[in-house]
Amino acid sequence: MLLPSVLRTVVPLVAGWIIVAVTGLGFSIDSDVVQTAVAFGVAGVYYLVFRIVERVAERVAWPVWVKGAAGALLGWARPPRYSSSDDVAELLRQSRS
Repeated sequence: MLLPSVLRTVVPLVAGWIIVAVTGLGFSIDSDVVQTAVAFGVAGVYYLVFRIVERVAERVAWPVWVKGAAGALLGWARPPRYSSSDDVAELLRQSRS
C-alpha cells in the first residue's frame, strides 16, 4: 500500500511546519531558506521521536494504545509492511492493493 508511506512522509512535514509556525522557531530569522531548514529539522525530530516510541512500544510490554497513538501521530497507526521481492510487476501490483 502506498497510502501509509505517503501519509507517514507528509504528516511529519506538516507537523514540523505547524510546530515552527506556532512556536515561532526560526521566524525571527529573515532568511526563508533558514526558516525552511528549521521546519524540516523540526519535522525530522518529530518523525524520529514518534518512530522511536512506536518501535520501543512494540518491543517492550507497553500498552497497545501507545504504539497506536505514536503511529497515528505519524499519519498511519501501523508502519507500512514491505515484502522483499525483485519482481517489479509484483511490487506494482501490491502497491495498488
